[in-house]
Amino acid sequence: MRRVALPLLLLASACQHYAPAPLAMRAPLVERAAAGPPLDIDAVVRLALENDPDLKAARAKRGVADAALIQSGILPNPSLAGAFLPLVSGIGVAPAWSVGLSTDIKALVTYRSRQRAARDTAGQAAADLLWQEWQVAGQARQLAADLIATRRQKRSAEEAFRLLSARDRAMRTALAAGDVTLVTASPSFSAVQTARSTLDTIDQRLLQLRHQLDALLGFAPDVELPLVPAIALPPFDPAAIRASLATLPQRRPDLLALRLGYAAQEESVRQAILTQFPDLVLGGSATSDSSKVVNVGPEATIGLPIFDRGQGAIATARATRAQLRAEYAARLATATGEVGAALAEMAQLERQLAVARAALPAARLAAEHAQAARGQSAIEEAAYVDLIANRFTREQDVMALETALMDRQIALQTLVGAGLPTVETLPATEAAR
Repeated sequence: MRRVALPLLLLASACQHYAPAPLAMRAPLVERAAAGPPLDIDAVVRLALENDPDLKAARAKRGVADAALIQSGILPNPSLAGAFLPLVSGIGVAPAWSVGLSTDIKALVTYRSRQRAARDTAGQAAADLLWQEWQVAGQARQLAADLIATRRQKRSAEEAFRLLSARDRAMRTALAAGDVTLVTASPSFSAVQTARSTLDTIDQRLLQLRHQLDALLGFAPDVELPLVPAIALPPFDPAAIRASLATLPQRRPDLLALRLGYAAQEESVRQAILTQFPDLVLGGSATSDSSKVVNVGPEATIGLPIFDRGQGAIATARATRAQLRAEYAARLATATGEVGAALAEMAQLERQLAVARAALPAARLAAEHAQAARGQSAIEEAAYVDLIANRFTREQDVMALETALMDRQIALQTLVGAGLPTVETLPATEAAR
């Protein structure tokens, strides 16, 4: 009895056991930011890569491809068949029995190809995950930089609103006393409303950006992350970016993922061709009839390829391969075009920004002269308000162009992976294909 129980116990201990994994009933959001100094953009990127909920789900999804890779390395189990036929009647002297052991040879024929396909698929999942990390890092950079830039815009808008509000109060007091007419006071009334509208728009933008960044970092919507006032981005060299376009397929994770997916499909075509040959099951059997005559010998089962010779599977595999080839070509063209378009847009924004910056000192000087003249009652109210408002409008224009240029730079650096994990971080067998 012990001889039977011990093997059974060892077999049971080698089996996997079920354990429940209940779902969370509460959103796993961080309720407050960790105490510490203000964060720079690189620190925000690290937080995003660590805490982004979608990235966590993507990393868990990659485990499916890794499990498929494990499965591809396992040889198919042989089949054991047996029968016991008790003697019921007749001239026999003993029960009949049979036992046979067989294995599917076709599964062994495609074994190596299935392993290669599984490795390519696992590599594709790893490259897809790296590309998603690039997107999350780029989004974190852009949101953090936009928050810092928009807070700077808000300080300028607050100064304009404060200055024009003081003028508005003074004009309302003068209008109530009958010292000025409504025609004289109306430019101040209109200017302060415009300044308030600008400030409200900036506040809405700040709240939207904060909520987007909180969602990316896995924070609750009311968490306000402290950020440094300076924007630091990776070095930017347009000439180097143009020169590196030729090596983009080796550096962009999404392009590498498509290449690995194509390689896996090549193996699928190979497997479809290999499986067009007849099914072949080889094995051996032993039988004993009711007269105790024992027969032992090999046996084979061969499928006859009369109707199905794998034509459909081969056609499907080849069509899928052609589809993946076209998708890769389209993605490569899009990637190259996006980089070229971003560089052209940045060049245009740089020209516009240079013009706006050149006009700003004159607008500031005119506003200073207007304030001095207003103190001496040497300028009309409408002209004074126009010059003051023009100064802050020009400042907002410059900051808006700076933000747009910065956004294009961040998007471009995300496209080429500047300051981001490279494909060399993938396992060597994945990045080499």
